Amino acid sequence: MLPSLLAQALSARISLLPLSSHAKTLRMSATRRSSRSLSSEAESPSSELDPTLDFQHLEPEKGCDVSDGEKRVYGRKKRAKRIIEVDGETAKEESADKKASGPIDIEDFAYHKINLSATSNGINISASFPANKRKSTHLSIKSKANVPANWEAVFDGIRKMRLAEDAPVDTMGCEKAGLSLPPKERRFAVLVSSLLSSQTKDAVTNGAIKRLSDKGLLDADAIVKSDEATIAGVGFYSRKAHYLKKVAEICLEKYQGDIPNSLNELLALPGVGPKMAHLVMNVGWNNVQGICVDTHVHRICNRLGWVSRPGTRQKTSTPEETRVSLETWLPRDLWDPINPLLVGFGQTVCTPLRPQCSSCGINQLCPAAFKESGSPTSKAKRSQK
Repeated sequence: MLPSLLAQALSARISLLPLSSHAKTLRMSATRRSSRSLSSEAESPSSELDPTLDFQHLEPEKGCDVSDGEKRVYGRKKRAKRIIEVDGETAKEESADKKASGPIDIEDFAYHKINLSATSNGINISASFPANKRKSTHLSIKSKANVPANWEAVFDGIRKMRLAEDAPVDTMGCEKAGLSLPPKERRFAVLVSSLLSSQTKDAVTNGAIKRLSDKGLLDADAIVKSDEATIAGVGFYSRKAHYLKKVAEICLEKYQGDIPNSLNELLALPGVGPKMAHLVMNVGWNNVQGICVDTHVHRICNRLGWVSRPGTRQKTSTPEETRVSLETWLPRDLWDPINPLLVGFGQTVCTPLRPQCSSCGINQLCPAAFKESGSPTSKAKRSQK
């Protein structure tokens, strides 16, 4: 009897050893799971055992004779691995979402991927950009440095003066040519008017356009069929007649009597410069590619201190330099209206010679007020000193 009991006890002890050893191994494996997976197991309902797992048919590891209890433990171990994999995918998705919706990274700012919005005060960085990553904000400050002080007050003051008094450009400017014509013919009329307006007063250009229209010479086909002497006979120089005939030939051959619809193609036409090309794009195609800068806009912008040569405080020397400088800070929605605004102001108040500074509504804001030698008020002020 005693040997039998001893044999049973020894047998029971031996059978427990593999279970204890294997269970210890399983516990150690469980402790290697990431804290992220453990927290997900504890908080998420998905941490429960997968009902699709078939514990009855799980195969034990090779070389290990396990009991039913060990099969259940082994099933939990496999589930733990699956949870880790699922959590890994979730972590990747969360990371991607965070990158898409989170604050803009500094590398994005370095490569100009931040949305910038142009305002009347310059360029503003999006408010979502974190303060601790604004190492390149000097770009915005540099842009603002080109914006003239009180320019909005000056602009509004000029607009009020223009509303109070008409100027020749309001009724005889190039954009008034061919108003009663169909779109195609009107575009050509605007191009012709801009060609004739070079260094010519609006009243003279307007008269020439009317005479061309009366003689039936305001379309490409009619101009091509006429000689230069006939074209020049309406009241402008023969050189302009030569350019006009060449332009009409190109428009007829390449554009079926219409005009080019791109800035570069317009600039390729004989006698057409940046001022004319931008005017024609603005008026003829309703496509604002830049500011139309003529002698009035060039002069007034320099008097107001709105433009300067690149990297200096010196005045611009050409209308094209003025255009480039003005476009660096003036809001784009003002690129079109600024031309007739300043042209009319230059024709009535801020004239080339003897500007009417005493009657100007912005003389308190203009750095050139009463400083022109031709201004009558400037002479009176000098005599009082």
